[in-house]
Amino acid sequence: MSNIPACPQCTLENTYPDGANYVCADCGYEWPMAEAAPADDEDEAVVKDANGNVLQNGDAVVLIKDLKVKGSSITLKVGTKVKSIRLVGGDHEVDCKMDAGNFMLKACYLKKV
Repeated sequence: MSNIPACPQCTLENTYPDGANYVCADCGYEWPMAEAAPADDEDEAVVKDANGNVLQNGDAVVLIKDLKVKGSSITLKVGTKVKSIRLVGGDHEVDCKMDAGNFMLKACYLKKV
């Protein structure tokens, strides 16, 4: 099945790409291919802490729960302050450096200081 969208004017699926545009063969309507792409790029992922505060690179946060580190006997204790976090994509949104090492943490276990 083709990933070429149907015509937004006549809603027929007889469309084809032509340079930077899609063209409808039935009604002759042309529209840009990149029309929908900027809408996805503009809305960057907003990372929020456990209280709903927006986190940014360089913020300081505190752990709100004891976290056991998989594959290790280390436990990150509640109340541990982490300075200069870095936001990254993926399941674990926060990359940070602590005394125990470097960790990737979920923002739902952090509170902004």
